[in-house]
Amino acid sequence: MVLDADIKSQLKQYLQLLENDIVLKVSISSDDTSKDMLALVDELASMSTKISVEHTQLPKTPSFSVNSVGEDTGITFAGVPLGHEFTSLVLALLQVSGRPPKLDQKLIDQIKHISGEYHFETYVSLSCNNCPDVVQALNMMSVLNPNITHTMIDGAAFKEEVESKNIMAVPAVYLNGEFFNGGRITLEELLEKMGHGVDASELSEKEPFDVLVIGGGPAGASAAIYAARKGIRTGIVAERFGGQVLDTMSIENFISVKRTEGPKLVANLEAHVKDYDIDVMSSQRAKRIEKKDLFELELENGAILESKSIIISTGARWRNIGVPGEQEFKNNGVAYCPHCDGPLFEGKDVAVIGGGNSGIEAAIDLAGIVKHVTVLEFAPELKADEVLQERLYSLPNVTVLKNVQTQEITGTDSVNGITYMERDTEEVKHIELQGVFVQIGLVPNTEWLEGTIERNRIGEIIVDKQGSTNVPGLFAAGDCTDSAYNQIIISMGSGATAALGAFDYLIRH
Repeated sequence: MVLDADIKSQLKQYLQLLENDIVLKVSISSDDTSKDMLALVDELASMSTKISVEHTQLPKTPSFSVNSVGEDTGITFAGVPLGHEFTSLVLALLQVSGRPPKLDQKLIDQIKHISGEYHFETYVSLSCNNCPDVVQALNMMSVLNPNITHTMIDGAAFKEEVESKNIMAVPAVYLNGEFFNGGRITLEELLEKMGHGVDASELSEKEPFDVLVIGGGPAGASAAIYAARKGIRTGIVAERFGGQVLDTMSIENFISVKRTEGPKLVANLEAHVKDYDIDVMSSQRAKRIEKKDLFELELENGAILESKSIIISTGARWRNIGVPGEQEFKNNGVAYCPHCDGPLFEGKDVAVIGGGNSGIEAAIDLAGIVKHVTVLEFAPELKADEVLQERLYSLPNVTVLKNVQTQEITGTDSVNGITYMERDTEEVKHIELQGVFVQIGLVPNTEWLEGTIERNRIGEIIVDKQGSTNVPGLFAAGDCTDSAYNQIIISMGSGATAALGAFDYLIRH
């Protein structure tokens, strides 16, 4: 039995929603993954009379495809889709059976009208919390358009393939055999990258907003909801809804919720936003703001949006260490998400740069997967909470180097080591390893605002207690501001503050 009792109980409820018969076509051999896969599909078939199993030969073994009766839908799972990918399997079963995906009709029409052949493959790790969004988006596209196929590939089940393609970060998407995208990508971004995104002229034709929010993280979502509740015309422009929270595995300090995960919280945020009359424009990147009679926001695609007020909540991103080799080996040994990419370094030696909470949490997580972890901290002492340090020092396969400065990440096609200097003696040393995880904090996404509003020396937008910037009508909230602390709950509060401040501004003007 592959599924435990609790999962089977939940699954039975979902399988009752199947609308038409489906066929699971299985291609297996004698390996352990094949045995687990066969056990899984047999269990699924035993739980619903609408599911049948056929044995066949697919391009990859072990794998199985999910099909309508008499029709191949193009959805294949190469590997056993458990862990974070179990939801991808459940959704594929429902959607192939005829249950419509939860998408705006405009997106559905965009996908249905795509012509040409698109054969996608996505390499994942089952512990990756970024991967399911990509897998589910491509699966939905396969269901809606017969010209599109998608295969999810578990890197652990196809190690030789992963190594031959030098894949060191997931999700890694290939299109028609060529590398297409690395990292999280939304359905809207996929369409944009395929040349089927929203036309800039369509965006420019929108009526002016009362409040236009730039950014879709906790601050942006909160701001938009608070603005919409005032009954005023509200829009959100977001490069990706959820922001940094999407890359957060465990959240245990969101008051009233004992524990949740970033993607789950983001899904709840997005659902809450959609409860209101908010115009959400995803996969759009802001380029410039200019104040005329109204504020004009120019997007990277050339579209111009107008609004009476604007709330900037563009958040922050991982800070780069800024040494030779970092950019050259990004996704080829240099990584920023231990939850996503950690399993790809199983049995290898890695380094974690950064001794704060995020760095030490990363080192602890990685120690359970990799052969050895070396932590490099610039300061004389670690900055992480004491409880995390105690846990770290209890691990047998972790070395902590304090008061050291990283100088170079070395390698040829991928990372093969790291060079650092001991700050007290200035002695330079080198460690051979295969991966480097950079965990040295965040940098605000505000470079595009140069010369527009007042920022501090590290680029954070300076705001007052109403969330107002030095430009009347222009507000800011969340991690892109000079807030004393970067926390989800604080960002949500600042988003609400900025929305209320914007509403007061509109009343007075």
